[in-house]
Amino acid sequence: MPVIKIGDRLVGDGQPTYIIAEIGVNHNGILDLALELIDVAVDAGADAVKFQKRTLEKIYPKKYLENANSGEKNLRYLLPLLQQVELPDHAYYKIVEHCQKRGITFLCSAFDPESADFLDELGVPAYKVASADLTNLPLLDHLVKKNKPLILSTGMSRIEEVDITVNFLKERGAEFALLHCNSTYPAAFEDINLRFMDRLRMYGVPVGYSGHERGIAVSTVASALGASIIERHLTLDRTMEGPDHAASLEPQGFKKMVRDIRQVMEALGTGEEKFFSRGEILNREALGKSLVAARKIEPGEVITSDMIAVKGPALGLSPQNYTRLLGRTATRTINEDEPFLDRDLGIEIKIDTEHTLPMDYGFTVRFRDYEEMLAYKPRLLEFHFTDQDLDEHYDGRDHDMKLVVHAPEFWDRTLVDLCSLDERQRRGSVDLMQKSIDLTREMAPHFIGKPKVVIHPGAMSLDHPITDKERLYDNLRRSLEEIDSEGVDLLLENLPPRPWYFGGQWLTNAFMDACEIRDFLEPLGLGFCYDTSHHKLYCNWAHVDFYEQVKVFLPFIRHLHLSDGAGLDGEGLQIGEGAIDWVHFFRVLGDYHGTMIPEIWRGHQRQGEGFLIAIQRLSRAYFEAHNSE
Repeated sequence: MPVIKIGDRLVGDGQPTYIIAEIGVNHNGILDLALELIDVAVDAGADAVKFQKRTLEKIYPKKYLENANSGEKNLRYLLPLLQQVELPDHAYYKIVEHCQKRGITFLCSAFDPESADFLDELGVPAYKVASADLTNLPLLDHLVKKNKPLILSTGMSRIEEVDITVNFLKERGAEFALLHCNSTYPAAFEDINLRFMDRLRMYGVPVGYSGHERGIAVSTVASALGASIIERHLTLDRTMEGPDHAASLEPQGFKKMVRDIRQVMEALGTGEEKFFSRGEILNREALGKSLVAARKIEPGEVITSDMIAVKGPALGLSPQNYTRLLGRTATRTINEDEPFLDRDLGIEIKIDTEHTLPMDYGFTVRFRDYEEMLAYKPRLLEFHFTDQDLDEHYDGRDHDMKLVVHAPEFWDRTLVDLCSLDERQRRGSVDLMQKSIDLTREMAPHFIGKPKVVIHPGAMSLDHPITDKERLYDNLRRSLEEIDSEGVDLLLENLPPRPWYFGGQWLTNAFMDACEIRDFLEPLGLGFCYDTSHHKLYCNWAHVDFYEQVKVFLPFIRHLHLSDGAGLDGEGLQIGEGAIDWVHFFRVLGDYHGTMIPEIWRGHQRQGEGFLIAIQRLSRAYFEAHNSE
């Protein structure tokens, strides 16, 4: 797929829309106004700001510079404005410094070779080429020699002219993108012709849209039609004096446009996969249907249609298995309204103990059901506590296996949040975690080895992101200092970006990115519980490479939660039903032989059927990874 690289960002097909806030000359020659517009662009969520740099004496003859009235009417208006708003060179150093401080990319159009050289000294990562210079082959030749990507607007050019310039750039091995553009300020809707982007894609380079129309709808639609780059002018006030203000967006409009583009891109997805979101999984279970016994069925009976009913919830065989079930002989007692299971179709799921992945694997259990899983001879049990479980006591049986405990994620209607800026919630979370550790210590003598306690760090918000990450991590550090973890291995778990709690979708604000987690854990000498599904969703959301992040995690992994993931909230999917390449994953993971559970959503149902399927598939992927290297 055609992409270019601007700084550390890939821009092109399959990448997030790259949004450029075109400040241009809307600073009106005032440095403070330029800096304020940068802040507005950052607040709106733009990826880059773009300015314009001209050496006017290199562009226009002396007679026009001395007397613009000697030119045509449009030049008499424009040239004095350009002379008035041109920033001095020293101002650009402050602009670049401010961009670096605010974490936004500085871009600039170079209108002449001297300006291009100056921008190169400033470290601009790519050059914008204005529509007026698409045909300026000498300037383009000079820019190509800088070995930086070019973004060319195609307004006011014939297609034959675009052909010539594209061939010129390709002959020189240039990396470039093309922006569809109508160079009228503002552009009339009937003149925009967005579908012309399809014609530009025939050149095999990233294609975007530079808009000068009123409103935000056209730019949002352009992103939905596949524009890799959206460039729009930004102003504080559309009524200000200047050539571009009237065709610009004011701060609130620009912010809404960025928001809409981001939402549209999330909604478009890849088109290559269909998966269940967590909300769909919950609704599928509650509202879906299963095949159930219409009456009590004894072993040896042949199953007929009058023995089968369809009822919710969806805890057994899908009704699509109706014809497969007819005529089969029951091998077990099935009570009225009890769901039919895969075993009733003759499907047996077993673990091949001789070819299972070489890890201490186990299963998620509760006090009430753990004995059921002992038949599979796990090497560990991971007890998932609720807040009410903490008032119970272990039954005292001894087991030749390891112990892992997953602390509660909430109590009453309050989320566990060790990072919380609400001191009452943070303290309550610390107390609940301490209670979990105390119960784990009580259980530990009945298992082997040092028990592990997995806890969620928190950092959640419901409607709005928390931007003060440093304070969140400071609170997390303080919470850990207040917890007595003597006798247990305390493990924080990485989190997904959009988790579901209390029937709604929340925002996670910390403890997702590999580098952030490494930087937090390393000084404290801590390990963590690595959840592949959570991490895959984060990588999809942040547009970072999943496998490269796994490499960063490797030295800190002390326990694994393995499940598949897809999209932004396709969490806890069965192995092979999401977007993780498990063979590649195990190659990156290397020789990890520690503890692991397959954390498949509802994997415990039907006597752990989902867990067993996961172990089978993980084992196949592991041996393929290690036998094909």
